[in-house]
Amino acid sequence: MTESLLRVKNLVKRFPVKGGILRRTVDHVHAVSDVSFDLKPGETLGLVGESGCGKSTTGRLILRLIEPTSGEIWFDGKEVTGLSNEQLGSLRRDMQIIFQDPFASLNPRMTVGAIIGEALIIHGLAKTRAEREARVAELLETVGLNADHMRRFPHEFSGGQRQRIGIARALAVSPKLVVCDEPVSALDVSIQAQVVNLLEDLQEKFGLTYLFIAHDLSVVEHTSDRVAVMYLGRIVEIASARDLYTNPLHPYTEALLSAVPIPDPTVRRERIRLQGDVPNPLHPPPGCHFHTRCPIAEKGVCDVKVPELHEATPGHMVSCHLRG
Repeated sequence: MTESLLRVKNLVKRFPVKGGILRRTVDHVHAVSDVSFDLKPGETLGLVGESGCGKSTTGRLILRLIEPTSGEIWFDGKEVTGLSNEQLGSLRRDMQIIFQDPFASLNPRMTVGAIIGEALIIHGLAKTRAEREARVAELLETVGLNADHMRRFPHEFSGGQRQRIGIARALAVSPKLVVCDEPVSALDVSIQAQVVNLLEDLQEKFGLTYLFIAHDLSVVEHTSDRVAVMYLGRIVEIASARDLYTNPLHPYTEALLSAVPIPDPTVRRERIRLQGDVPNPLHPPPGCHFHTRCPIAEKGVCDVKVPELHEATPGHMVSCHLRG
């Protein structure tokens, strides 16, 4: 078995809620609760779920853009959570992120060449200006843009072009892992396929490993080797893309898949409509977080004990008392 490039174990993140005149901590938002998974070199793991389920927070925790409350993050054999800022700085070259919003993630006061070349300066990868500009030109052409675009500013580009610039910035330091934080959700549908195809081509060309965060299950199906489904801060199911889409085990996964449109009008799928709203992450329900909306929940079981993520079939893990 290939050694994991990334291993996340029992990751927890609680954000403090301040209140009162003295702004003391009065409560906590349970953003990520006991999340564990691994990612092998060259693999793409899709992380899906509703807005607010903790997907983007998980990605930022892995990169130490925000600090975890508890848990372990192992990257390339090193425990990331215990590293100092200096040690983390050298490791960041191997871990990059593509942000969701291509309009907000690029500094409007900097040229494209300065945006992409900044990381080359920080990590000492280009000794002279000529070397830096040559590398930026190469990166721009790699993502499908012209080399002379380096003289322009972000407002001169479309959303799809800006996201390509963001991809070039992430690739500048030749990373091993790229966290793709909903990289196509802010783009027009006609542009999404182009960016997804570009990401797949770059992965094959450079041997990249992706954590692909998304809420669009149809995108994740075609880009991911494995898929992890999150609900209210917890992973409820992990399986290969094929297994998850053909044989979902968790009731929440079934509900998500039932909402995915099928392009063939002759095929009909029964829509599973969940009752109620997503619970408040300030006070998540006891037991299984999904039991308040689950159509098969059993009283005295699902509302009492937190289900463990266990292997139902080889390679297919589910967190449910009644399935697997």
